[in-house]
Amino acid sequence: MTTWLTRLVPDARSREARRDLAGATGMHRRIMSLFPPDAGPDPRARFAILFRTEDAPTGTHILIQSNHEPDLARLPAGYGTALTRPLDALLDALQSGLTIRYRCVASPVRKPGATTRALHNLPPVVALTGTAADEWWLRQADLSGLKSLTLLSHPLDAAQGRRPTTGTPQRIHHARTQFDGTAAVIDPDLLRTKITEGIGRGKAYGCGLLSIAPAKQPR
Repeated sequence: MTTWLTRLVPDARSREARRDLAGATGMHRRIMSLFPPDAGPDPRARFAILFRTEDAPTGTHILIQSNHEPDLARLPAGYGTALTRPLDALLDALQSGLTIRYRCVASPVRKPGATTRALHNLPPVVALTGTAADEWWLRQADLSGLKSLTLLSHPLDAAQGRRPTTGTPQRIHHARTQFDGTAAVIDPDLLRTKITEGIGRGKAYGCGLLSIAPAKQPR
């Protein structure tokens, strides 16, 4: 099954684009509108849809990864520009020992046990920052078939918004950290699986997309 990567560059003059960028739930709905609506109870998982919002010198852009090619004609007129390409060649070239560059915006958390929660009055899910977030990422890298060689991390604004439900809208809040660095591929098959499945919580709201590229070899 082909894995697709779409680079969407919203036009700052588009009211729809500005509205979608204002919250994680708006961007989630926009991205899901590019895929078939009759995909069952969990279309995001069925089409392995992951996305990440990035701020570049040229402006904000959205990376969308999926196992179904998005229908870009469903974007509103004037929304922005978009280009889709397959990732199969990159994924097929993965092999043990290969050094790669990676980026992942994820929501590092821990879930304290009931006793710890009661003792320290903690919520069910605790967001991790700083060294604790880095340690979380290193564990995730190991579980993704990678041996991290270098790591640079920094916190981002939380992904948040409100999801319509019957009754009171549900508040969405996922703390985010961006992890960049280099790593050695230990298990190519496991890495391919983690790239397509995503890492951690908040996958529907801009977290968990692991992007890789071959590292430049020193001359």
